[in-house]
Amino acid sequence: MSTPLPMSDRSDADAPGHWLLARLGKRVLRPGGLEITRTLIDRAGIAGADVVELAPGLGATAQLVLAKTPKSYVGVDADPDAAATVQSRIGDRGTVVTSEAEHTGLDDGSVDVVLGEAMLTMQGEKGKSAIIAEAARVLRPGGRYAIHEMALEPDTLSDEQKTEIRQALARTIRVNARPLTTAEWTELLEAGGFEVESVTHAPMDLLRPGRNIADEGLLGTLKIVFNVLRRPDARKRVLGMRKVFDKYADEMSGMALIAVKK
Repeated sequence: MSTPLPMSDRSDADAPGHWLLARLGKRVLRPGGLEITRTLIDRAGIAGADVVELAPGLGATAQLVLAKTPKSYVGVDADPDAAATVQSRIGDRGTVVTSEAEHTGLDDGSVDVVLGEAMLTMQGEKGKSAIIAEAARVLRPGGRYAIHEMALEPDTLSDEQKTEIRQALARTIRVNARPLTTAEWTELLEAGGFEVESVTHAPMDLLRPGRNIADEGLLGTLKIVFNVLRRPDARKRVLGMRKVFDKYADEMSGMALIAVKK
C-alpha cells in the first residue's frame, strides 16, 4: 500500500500548490528545477559528509544526495506522510524523522551540510530566522548551508512591487510565500552567522513544457498533462499558477545559494 501524499484530504481547489502538483504526478517541485538542484548538491560537498535535509518533499533530492555517497543522511519533515514517503524511497540508506525544521532535535555541531529547498520561501520573517538559526546550531564550524529558494529580481524592486508579487503568489498557490531578493537572502544569512559563498539563478519555469520534460521526462510530463486535463479544479489551479509565473517571469527566479558557517 502506497503512503498517502501530504494534504491528501484537501480538495484540488484548496490544496497547497506544490502538493497539488505532486498529486498530478509532478516529482520535481523546486523553483529552479532539477538542474539547479544538481548545481546546489555539486557545490555542497556531499561526499563523506554528514548531511541533513530539511523538508525533503517527495525524496527526489534525497536520492541525488545519496548518490554522492555521504557519510550519513537524515531527512527532517514536520509532515508524517511526507516523512514516510521519503523513508520508503531511500530505504535503509538514511533516516527520516518527523520534526519541525526549527526544532530538529539533532545535536549541536553534529553535521557538515544542511540542505533545504523551497521551504524558507514559505516562511515569514521569524520563521526564516528560526530555521537559519537551527541550521547554524547543528552545523560544525565551516559547515555548509545549501538552499534552493525563490528569489525576487532585481535587488532594487520597490516594496510595493514585492508585496504585489507575494500577494499574487499567495492567492494562487494557497501558501503565504514570501520570497526575497538575493541581497535580502544574503543579509538574512549573514545575520544568522553565515558567509555566502556562491549564488546561482535559474528562470522560474516550473510549469513550462521544456522545464517539465527536462525534470520529469517525456512520459512523466504526459502523465501530468493527462491528469490536469481530466481534473477541472486542478486544471483551473494550474492555469492560475502558470499565469502568475508568466506575469512575473522577469521578477522571479530559482536561486541556489551556498553559505558557510563562520
